[in-house]
Amino acid sequence: MLLCIDLGNTNIMFGLYDGDDLKGQWRIKTDHHKMPDEYGILLLNLLAQGGHRPQEVAGICMCSVVPPLTGIFEQTCSSYFGQTPLVVDAGVKTGVKVRVDHPREVGADRVVDAAATYRLYGGPACVVDFGTATTFDALSREGDYLGGAIAPGIGIAAEALFAKAAKLPRIDLVRPPRAIGSNTVHAMQSGLLFGYVGLVEGMVARFRAELGDDMSVIGTGGLATVIARETDVIQQVDPWLTLKGLCIVWELNR
Repeated sequence: MLLCIDLGNTNIMFGLYDGDDLKGQWRIKTDHHKMPDEYGILLLNLLAQGGHRPQEVAGICMCSVVPPLTGIFEQTCSSYFGQTPLVVDAGVKTGVKVRVDHPREVGADRVVDAAATYRLYGGPACVVDFGTATTFDALSREGDYLGGAIAPGIGIAAEALFAKAAKLPRIDLVRPPRAIGSNTVHAMQSGLLFGYVGLVEGMVARFRAELGDDMSVIGTGGLATVIARETDVIQQVDPWLTLKGLCIVWELNR
């Protein structure tokens, strides 16, 4: 089986695949201070919880936007699985032509998402990823990566309000009763949830004006479902898009 690992700034996702069949998926909080052994033991426990043994893992494919953790996970994979992971980087086949000014600046996860999006949904397409940042990625009709837009993520925005405004509390990101909040918590929830819905709708409209009316919109990331409930511009929610892309990249490089 193939173990896919997506190292993000906020969360780390794991997916265990037997061909196209997803046998297990897990999401944990990113911790820059954990050592390779700590991640190794944690990963073994996750696999065991799903009834799997490390000997079943025949390959590992990984993408990372956290350079300090890349080496840590390479050590973990070597020590606990006897595997050298395929790390998506320059020189790795992805099936995606990156047509931007500086291709090396594009995060590996965004390229992997593009590979999965074109294979599964075709082009043109806009991928909206609700992670640490809220990113919008554009794919051409031919599946080329054209660039995108980056905005602060909802979590960052919420934390900034709490940290920088003395009277504003930390809140749960849930739907308020209405857009006009009658108390501070509801007002913050409205601004964050409905405000980001407005951001998504506005950016999607601008992307569609440049890519064409037949552009599809795919949402991914931890909060994709929450935002998609409030707007009809997100046509498909695919929370495991990056893991699917890693499977595609693995097959291209065998």
